[in-house]
Amino acid sequence: MRTVAFILALMLTPLPAVAWDFTPVPICTLFHQDADVAVMVTYNPADGEYAIQLSREGGWPEASVFSMRFEGPRGLTISTTRHTIEVEDTRTLTVRDRGFGNVLNGLNYNMRAVAVLGDLEIPVSLDGAAPAVEEFRACPTDQFVAAPRMGIDVQS
Repeated sequence: MRTVAFILALMLTPLPAVAWDFTPVPICTLFHQDADVAVMVTYNPADGEYAIQLSREGGWPEASVFSMRFEGPRGLTISTTRHTIEVEDTRTLTVRDRGFGNVLNGLNYNMRAVAVLGDLEIPVSLDGAAPAVEEFRACPTDQFVAAPRMGIDVQS
């Protein structure tokens, strides 16, 4: 839920320029704010899970299939029925998986992505995405340090 709040805060805050940004902490994150949608791709090495979250003020309709169409020199379309939309807050659509090669390739090598859910199509510019995607791919996973367990020692 904190992730959704973060995305919504970023969506409502005016940004000086449209850019793709990467950060390795607290987990590997690729973020982009476009005119109508915020896109966040994460990788958590602790569980090996990738996620893409697309947030838009107008929310997402119910539909059984979600697709991302990548338009450009290495165009492709990927689809899933395993997307989720928060029931209480329909502004964020999330897809999670253990492999995201097609998503990363689509973002890296194309000009535009189009999120498709039912009759709704939301375009996302991929201008400037390639350097941030390459940083994301090379994200160091050794920055995660396991916290010591907090236990109670009982002395008899």
